[in-house]
Amino acid sequence: MDIAPFVESLRRDLNAAAAPGGPDVARAAELLSGSIDAAARLALLDALAQAADEVTTKLSAASVELRLRGREPELVVTEHLPQPPEPPAPPTPPGAAATSPDASGDVTRITLRLPEGLKDAVERSAAGEGISVNAWLVRAIASAVAGAPPQGPPPGGWATPPGRGRRHITGYGRA
Repeated sequence: MDIAPFVESLRRDLNAAAAPGGPDVARAAELLSGSIDAAARLALLDALAQAADEVTTKLSAASVELRLRGREPELVVTEHLPQPPEPPAPPTPPGAAATSPDASGDVTRITLRLPEGLKDAVERSAAGEGISVNAWLVRAIASAVAGAPPQGPPPGGWATPPGRGRRHITGYGRA
């Protein structure tokens, strides 16, 4: 979707509104219209994102996402396949706390760095189940915390740097 015509229309309207005010007001409007481009684009993107969210809440078998390609927004409709009923959850072992991803109601954001092969395997698994990568990861983590047996390595195995055992941790932290 090309939003440049909308931004240009806003710029023309501002200049036209300032014209009767004389040359000084017209010059000020021209300077202001030059710097309004970023703010107008951001406001239009916010409006499109809200519209996509609102449309998604009205759809039962699809969702609408706003994506950016360069500086241009793109609305993407994703149809959701009907989900087969989930098998009953295995009983929680005694002494293990039942952990639900919705238990606290609070949501927090983390950054997760994955080897490319593992990321691809997660994306394939999530797509195969017709859910988002985030939903797939939340479910996998909740199962792990609840004490469910691990599913094993993804196809192709876990990526381990050469010369390093699985017990080494590398990376950085920030305080």
